[in-house]
Amino acid sequence: MRRSTHRASRDGYLPIRVSIEFFPPKTDEMEKILWASIERLAPLQPKFVSVTYGAGGSTRERTHNTVARMVRETTLKPAAHLTCVDATRAEIDAVVQSYWDAGVRHIVALRGDPAEGVGNAYRPHPEGYATTAELVAGIKRIGDFKVSVSAYPEKHPEAASLDADIDALKAKVDAGADQAITQFFFENEVYLRYLEKVRAAGITIPIIPGILTVQNFKQAANFARRTGASVPYWLAARFEGLDNDVETRRLVAAAVAAEQVLDLVDEGVQDFHFYSMNRSDLVYAICHLLGLRAQAPKLVAEKAAA
Repeated sequence: MRRSTHRASRDGYLPIRVSIEFFPPKTDEMEKILWASIERLAPLQPKFVSVTYGAGGSTRERTHNTVARMVRETTLKPAAHLTCVDATRAEIDAVVQSYWDAGVRHIVALRGDPAEGVGNAYRPHPEGYATTAELVAGIKRIGDFKVSVSAYPEKHPEAASLDADIDALKAKVDAGADQAITQFFFENEVYLRYLEKVRAAGITIPIIPGILTVQNFKQAANFARRTGASVPYWLAARFEGLDNDVETRRLVAAAVAAEQVLDLVDEGVQDFHFYSMNRSDLVYAICHLLGLRAQAPKLVAEKAAA
């Protein structure tokens, strides 16, 4: 990783802001884990928290319920993921309106993976939004939402080239996107080079680096292969031999993530988006290293009672 002598942001001259991604729970046990993580991380006052949305809207109801509960019961600012897959414009517009009615004011707009899974050809619904840019424009027509979109430092797996992928990002921006969150990456040079190319293309919106906290290296490596993110040899070497050593694996994961984010801070990066996998420990530790401390009561009810 690149190292530099720039330390101003780590010394507190520049504010550090974080956002955190969760996924909607599928079982009662996962529900408990999710809300324990939310309560743990909420006092750090993340800029926003996002909740993912399954292929073809398969988690639509769970996503909506999770986001709506966040609005009702916490001081967090939730962002709901929304995709174009297997839905008409009318159906998607109804979901967008339901988020507005629930008090949600931020949507993460994504084309989404084919319902058949990654690797299959994407086919837009004949009466739906064909691209993310169209979806962004549709969201903006319904309400004054903040809209985040995706960005791919190593290009989207289906893009013909990185330049073509940056053109797609520009189309999203022209449609009204306010910021972009990147696919995760492990080499900071990948993000820094991408940022240079994006700015050279005239794109000025914030490009927030997405950071994956590695809970399980083999799972993370498989996920990376499906999404087009490279896994450097040094990362594999750090987790070698730890398949059955959970405690050491967690320590190594924390060290790897801390090194990555602090290196980006040295480069002047102020915003980070953590893919938490619904686990709070690693994210909390990294936020602590970034200088973030608990500042508020966990829940709305506690705040009102204070």
